[in-house]
Amino acid sequence: MRGVSDPMTGFFIVDRRTIDLDGLKPRGFKILLEILARKSLRVAEVPFRFADRFAGESKASVRQGVHFLVQLTGLRFGKMSLFAIIGGLGAVANLIIMWALTKLGMHYIPAAVIAAELTIVGNFVLQERFVFQDMRGEASGVWSRFAKSFAFNNAEAVVRIPMIALLVNTWHLSSVIAAAITLALAFVVRFMFHSLVVYAPRKAGAPSVAREIVDELDAQAIAPGEL
Repeated sequence: MRGVSDPMTGFFIVDRRTIDLDGLKPRGFKILLEILARKSLRVAEVPFRFADRFAGESKASVRQGVHFLVQLTGLRFGKMSLFAIIGGLGAVANLIIMWALTKLGMHYIPAAVIAAELTIVGNFVLQERFVFQDMRGEASGVWSRFAKSFAFNNAEAVVRIPMIALLVNTWHLSSVIAAAITLALAFVVRFMFHSLVVYAPRKAGAPSVAREIVDELDAQAIAPGEL
């Protein structure tokens, strides 16, 4: 976009044959930014001047600003960066919750468990909204996605929390610092699991797990056997 002076304008013309319409993932109404970032195009600019607004109201808002920042980050660095930002926010929230609970007199192990559960749910909601929103349509249902994400993150926590105890008891680190180290190590594994498993496209015509269980029970029920 270095050769474009105003990639945020809504006043432009483009040859639709030169772009992949299905590949565009615009957020809000600034679609030119998406077009320019997705494909290298030959651009010619014609200057124009904005006059004073005579009617209506600007569509600009804090929400649109957030959409723009999320879109810009995603276009520049991809899904992993958005996942990292949300994971970073979750990690900060995790540490704050854990710190607050320990300050209230709770032992660091149950404090770590509570902090982990709260941030697991919060991270899933944010990932649904900002990271994998374009993959939800072809993936399994929302409750199935939540179950897989929740189960994996809890399994990861089962491994991570003993590691916190090991770092605290062996290396005598602060429990909060130990938690931060384990969260950083878990980041890549979490992203790969969510990308390849939680939001994996459903196979065309493939029955759900629940349907397979019901079919198996039916087969067992009608199979010949002895009382």
